[in-house]
Amino acid sequence: MLNDTEIERLDAEAVNSAKVRQPLYAPRKKIFPKRATGTFRRFKWLVMAITLGIYYLTPWLRWDRGPYAPDQAVLVDIANRRFYFFFIEIWPQEFIYIAGLLIMAGIGLFLITSTVGRAWCGYTCPQTVWVDLFLVVERGIEGERNARMKLDAGPWTAEKIGKRIAKHAIWLLIAVATGGAWIFYFADAPTLLRDVIGGHAAPVAYITIAVLTATTYTFGGLMREQVCTYMCPWPRIQAAMLDEHSLTVTYNDWRGEPRSRHAKKAAAAGAVVGDCVDCNACVAVCPMGIDIREGQQLECITCALCIDACDSVMDKTGRERGLISYATLNDYNVNMAMATGGGAHAIDPRLMHAPSGKLNDKVAQFHIGRIFRPRTFVYMGAWSLVGILILTALLSRDRLEVNVLHDRNPQFVILADGSVRNGYTVKLLNMIPEPRTIIVTMQGLRGAEMTVVGMDQPPDRAVAIAVEPDRLKTVKIFVTQPPEFLQGSVQSFSFVVEDKASFERDQYTASFNAPEKAK
Repeated sequence: MLNDTEIERLDAEAVNSAKVRQPLYAPRKKIFPKRATGTFRRFKWLVMAITLGIYYLTPWLRWDRGPYAPDQAVLVDIANRRFYFFFIEIWPQEFIYIAGLLIMAGIGLFLITSTVGRAWCGYTCPQTVWVDLFLVVERGIEGERNARMKLDAGPWTAEKIGKRIAKHAIWLLIAVATGGAWIFYFADAPTLLRDVIGGHAAPVAYITIAVLTATTYTFGGLMREQVCTYMCPWPRIQAAMLDEHSLTVTYNDWRGEPRSRHAKKAAAAGAVVGDCVDCNACVAVCPMGIDIREGQQLECITCALCIDACDSVMDKTGRERGLISYATLNDYNVNMAMATGGGAHAIDPRLMHAPSGKLNDKVAQFHIGRIFRPRTFVYMGAWSLVGILILTALLSRDRLEVNVLHDRNPQFVILADGSVRNGYTVKLLNMIPEPRTIIVTMQGLRGAEMTVVGMDQPPDRAVAIAVEPDRLKTVKIFVTQPPEFLQGSVQSFSFVVEDKASFERDQYTASFNAPEKAK
């Protein structure tokens, strides 16, 4: 049993332990990325311009579909339940094509990740693109990295307040433009713009703009890297997509270590030093605020800006580029084995006789070929198969359909002359933006004739029905069979619909019901 003194001592230790216990949530460390220059930064500018251009300008593109269809190139027409994409028109029952495109997008993401790592995250992800855009505004108003850090740490002067107001105002304008551009995909853009400005648009339009404005401003301007680190699931999933042949941004520590800020003095003193001069340029340009020299990290989006920063330092110090580079795990292991002079058995025989100065080139050429490996062939095959199936279905699909619903009560009517009549609701679907004259013909059911309710014409086995462009037309048809031709309680026959102009046709097999005694 513990005495009172021991109990008090244990309680005091527990209290002290609680005082030093780490908090559950670490405070956010603000990141002030420095602007990088180089090949990858220029590529990111290009991607940003293309993706933003596509997003903001696409609703304004026109596509002539004739006088009976909208002329907006890309339009999600919810009111009429249509999706227009240039020359392609998708109806609700054809949503399988959209599902196929989503499957292709998912498989494509797996393929890209397994070959070049998180290239989607580093270059084309909307979060990355809009953060880049917001950083352009921030640098333009508050200055480069050191100036922004000094401004953030300084007191709230009139200059600081003015710069912050200007920055956030422009961010909000970008966010509003982002939300506004989104709603233009769902209605005629010029008309909707006039309605929005005039205050005549539907409430859902203003609500959508408000929601997307808030999310764009918050995610792109305020949260930034936290969205990628804490909200996005892809960093956790990507590990399953990577293998030893996947390209990732890599710090070649076999070459850079031990790092030294005074490499020349250390080398003159006989010390062994690496190529890394510990300038932290790679850290300063990283939008995620990580140090790539610490190895692969969940936060890294492989934007490769650290490569540009490091290469510029290597140029200034007269060293070979590639201290930080796109490389695979195999590349890293081979280079390390060659640099340290050990583990030669792990080196591919095709690289054994590479001159030391050409080692990086040899390894790069070798592993570019290794991009085409079984798993990438599987991803590419699946992606291509889905794409071919979608394309084949799109090119071969009919733009004319018929659907028939038999009357349920009564299933048949016996007329005064003994003939039996069945009623049908026939739906004719014209899926092109042009008016059509559809010929509806009966096949089978000897001696029977049909009558279309509302059309002044005698009974016949064929009838011409006008269908409006891009519309579903419903007609009521009565089919009557004389008593001498009745052959049982249930007979099968077909409604055949065809457009003589386009040679399109469709067919529906229906049942004709009669009383049992008619056998």
